[in-house]
Amino acid sequence: MAELTNANAPEGFQNDPRVPDELKNNVFITSLDKIYNWGRKRSVWPMLFGLACCAIEMIATAASRHDLSRFGWELMRASPRQADLMIVSGTVTKKMIPQIVRLYNQMPEPRYVIAMGACATAGGPFKEGYNVVSGVDKFIPVDVYITGCPPRPEALLHSFIKLQEKIEKQSLRNVPWYQKGEEDVVPIPVLGPDLVDLRRAQEIREKAAQAAPTQEQPAA
Repeated sequence: MAELTNANAPEGFQNDPRVPDELKNNVFITSLDKIYNWGRKRSVWPMLFGLACCAIEMIATAASRHDLSRFGWELMRASPRQADLMIVSGTVTKKMIPQIVRLYNQMPEPRYVIAMGACATAGGPFKEGYNVVSGVDKFIPVDVYITGCPPRPEALLHSFIKLQEKIEKQSLRNVPWYQKGEEDVVPIPVLGPDLVDLRRAQEIREKAAQAAPTQEQPAA
């Protein structure tokens, strides 16, 4: 195995030019953001969570053929409290979205979401259906989208690389989980005759008031 030197070190690990040549194999200078993100992007814990046919491809990605362990992500967790990545793989129905939002709220920061496939991204062939949500991003923030119906494991691996690139660009100065203030919790939608997004409660109330018939004044 070739000796790791400053010349053959991978991009992102090139040493600072101020380090003397005789110390370049022993001393590396980097920023706190870079070393922090280097560790985070190689230790993401996905949540074992599937909705429909895309989940079969997600499970195949975790098998030995595609070697998910090279990303350091092979340990899928059954509990949202021990996971920091949600892969929404499959059709998101109105009956299921309250549970998805609840699981998302239970995940600790930093947390990320990948929308896998046409259904999770925009509803797919069931878009505007009576029981289907036209994209999971209508309720929770999505970091990476994957097209396809269903996308192959290679596409999911590519999304992991894109998510790693996003993590690399984050800074400790402005990441939301180190900011002061209340935690960003998404209101859980209510499923009745139709799905109600509580973030739009005021808008719904105003439109209902406009649509309501005005009461006639009694004659004097």
